[in-house]
Amino acid sequence: MSHRHGAEVLDELRDPSRALRSAVPEVYAGFAALHRAALEPGALDARTKELIALAIAVSEQCDGCIASHARGAAMKGATPQEVAEAIGVSILMSGGPATVYGPRAHDAFLEFHAKYARD
Repeated sequence: MSHRHGAEVLDELRDPSRALRSAVPEVYAGFAALHRAALEPGALDARTKELIALAIAVSEQCDGCIASHARGAAMKGATPQEVAEAIGVSILMSGGPATVYGPRAHDAFLEFHAKYARD
């Protein structure tokens, strides 16, 4: 597996994201606050929220979002089966495009799962 869908995607985005963040810091600060608030444990735990975000990232066909939330799901202790089933729901809701982006998400998750698994 090339793992082109995980850390490598995040690495590619690092410098361009820093440049834009320095140009519009208030926008990024607002987004960071929204991100923290949305993924904070509440009625749903953080792992479940990362799985939802990953499934939406597949539906939205966003490689950077996939990499970020695949890492988040791995860091929050999601299992490969939980990720596969979340991606399955994304395929149900998004059809064919999710059969392309779903494997990318699965590959990215497995890369991060190998790094963060709590086995």
